[in-house]
Amino acid sequence: MAAAAFFDMDLTLIAVNSGTAWVRHLRKKGELTRWGMVKALSWIARYKLALIDLHKLTEMLVEDQAGNPEQALRDECAAWVEREIAPHVYPAARDAIADHRARGHAVALLTSSSPYASEPVARTVGIDPADVLCTRLVVADGKFTGKVVPPVCASAGKITWAERWAAARGVDLAQSWFYTDSYNDLPMMERVGHPVAIHPDVRLRRHARKRGWPIRYWGDAQAAKRRPA
Repeated sequence: MAAAAFFDMDLTLIAVNSGTAWVRHLRKKGELTRWGMVKALSWIARYKLALIDLHKLTEMLVEDQAGNPEQALRDECAAWVEREIAPHVYPAARDAIADHRARGHAVALLTSSSPYASEPVARTVGIDPADVLCTRLVVADGKFTGKVVPPVCASAGKITWAERWAAARGVDLAQSWFYTDSYNDLPMMERVGHPVAIHPDVRLRRHARKRGWPIRYWGDAQAAKRRPA
């Protein structure tokens, strides 16, 4: 069977948290109150610390999209990614993708984000949208229904999306790689044969050291701040 390389997006493939950037984008447009921004940023912080159920939170947030046209969000996100997110792709991430391709490995983006943010990022690094595994929203007649395609692509949910993709492409996860910064992705890291921690958070760094997993720093200022002394 073939091998593949899966890449998380936020703070792994890109040097920013796209969720935080999107909240600030909405606030700048006047579509989010100051209190709304504070709440959203607190949710993001709590998720990083594994103190919130992202599945339930995502379902709650998606309900607010019910009736909105999908294409409008797709267009807005594409322009936003090009302007504010694409410049933050790690050059070393591009190199890692190129290296895996040179070795004949399939490459996929595996993220808890939506396709409206992740697919434009994927195109920026040459990953086909068909190889973007993410949290998808149910759409009917061009409009959001307020439902999520289960499961949310986070924590153990990432395994479900990765296994479906791998089965369709003849990929053996035991021979595959997964790159991530987050302890929340531990289930998927345990599922592949070659987990790699990319400037990991404190808990993932500690776990990676215990397990003898590679830890890499991809070289920008933000990553350097998170590197232990």
